[in-house]
Amino acid sequence: MNINHEAWEKDSTFSRFDRMCERYPDRTAVLYLGERFSYSKLKELSERFAGSLVDMGVKKGDRVMIYISNCIQWVIAFLGIQKIGAVIVPVSPIYTSFEIEYMIKDSGTETIICLDTNFCYVKEVFARTGLKRAIVTNLVDLLPFWKRYLGVLFDKIPHGKVGRDRRVYPFRSLLKHPALKSQVKLDPWKDLSYILYTGGTTGFPKGVPGNHIGMTSYVNDVTEDVAGGYLKEGEDVYIAVNPLFHIMALGLFMAIGLNKGNATLLMPVPQVDAILETIERHRARWLLGVPALYRMILENDRLDYYDLSSLTYCYCGGDVLPVEVFNRWRERFGIPIYQVYGSTEAGHVTYSRIDKEPRANTVGLPIKSRECIVVDPETLKPVPPGESGELLVTSPYTVKEYWNKPEETKYSYVKLNDKIYYRMSDFVFQDTDGQLVYVERSADIIKHKAYRVSASEVEAVLQDHPTVIGACVIGVPDLKVGERIKAIVVLKEDARGVGGAELTKWCRERLAPYKVPQYIEFRDMLPKSKVGKLLRREVRDEERRRIEKKEA
Repeated sequence: MNINHEAWEKDSTFSRFDRMCERYPDRTAVLYLGERFSYSKLKELSERFAGSLVDMGVKKGDRVMIYISNCIQWVIAFLGIQKIGAVIVPVSPIYTSFEIEYMIKDSGTETIICLDTNFCYVKEVFARTGLKRAIVTNLVDLLPFWKRYLGVLFDKIPHGKVGRDRRVYPFRSLLKHPALKSQVKLDPWKDLSYILYTGGTTGFPKGVPGNHIGMTSYVNDVTEDVAGGYLKEGEDVYIAVNPLFHIMALGLFMAIGLNKGNATLLMPVPQVDAILETIERHRARWLLGVPALYRMILENDRLDYYDLSSLTYCYCGGDVLPVEVFNRWRERFGIPIYQVYGSTEAGHVTYSRIDKEPRANTVGLPIKSRECIVVDPETLKPVPPGESGELLVTSPYTVKEYWNKPEETKYSYVKLNDKIYYRMSDFVFQDTDGQLVYVERSADIIKHKAYRVSASEVEAVLQDHPTVIGACVIGVPDLKVGERIKAIVVLKEDARGVGGAELTKWCRERLAPYKVPQYIEFRDMLPKSKVGKLLRREVRDEERRRIEKKEA
């Protein structure tokens, strides 16, 4: 790895953004719902927010949960939290109280930033967790009064009820605070930037800690190596559709947008016509999407009405890109879809290179700060070139453990040749060009609408139901959403009147909507190994054979 460590060690997740603010103070940093926020304005707002956090008692190393959708407040909060050396804990705004309670307790979060529409969940867990304060906002809080008034008048803005409470602070009021003046000293190797949560093999989400140099390592790789001379500093336009609580979306936002003085078009929800209109109006050149988004764009019956000729560099991540979508996009727009691949634990790992024509079945070349090897999953010995095996990834910059999860850490991080590698649980092989070709993923992970759903987490929720003694959750292939979630359930012998509707309701009360099974099948028993381990792969293979027989 030929990397300038000294230059990287001077960077934090916000230091390059600060340099862009000095270089391009009047340049648009973020365009949100038609409202322009310049680099100087965004810097000022984030420093005001940082100052208010310090006055509240939030200190370096404290965890602050961001429980909101894509909006300008997300960006202000992220930058402000990082500037005081606190740790962001970004989570999906559609999580239930059941899910956020666990993450608040596990991470030690004392401050949460939420929407008024999900404040009810926060209020529910206040007494059961260590939360000290909640900062509440609405998606349109920072828009001009006339826009907010029209939104309310035409009932276009969702609102939630927030009662008076000394522990609750309005987001807007915190931006009136004097800006933070003192600079917090950070050790980019030791100080955490974030804790992100991902599915666990034991049924509980795992916290993935990331230090400042870990984040800047892949952001710098994208800026310097992948995008390189193709990115026009201070002139380019990037449209951000994917949720910022996802490591891929946050990394691209920093690399293509804030760390290069460029404008980012921030979309609060992935509504296709709004995305297409925004691309046309603001001449976006860079796009990150998931396979489902590219398919929805291609199948939009108003596609011909939009001028998308500005789109030049389209990246896809989060799931396997179907060959037919790859081919249709190239045929329709005359440009390829490049690929990005990674994980919460390893960060960004591989990218298609812009100077080479991408192939549909590859996930690209490893970036400079990541080292990849393909091994036999049983022996962990490297397989011959061209042979498939499990992908292991390491980097000198990543934190190689889960937050408070020693057993999960022991399973997922392995030591080979004096280096600690993360097991990606994905099966690949390396082609003659050095690119990684995706084969399949572990049976424990389901990809639904680009979300990574832990089968074990859904099984654990089902097995908490008083009538369920066993559950197996698998992904059923689906062209539109990647995989649909199916649960196979074994009930107690004396269970009466329990059906799929009741179990679905049980899951909805405890899981985010995208994790809830679409199908529930009841059986007398589940296949298990001699030591009692659930043979999920066997069930998945059985389901595939059933689908193939039906389609034949």
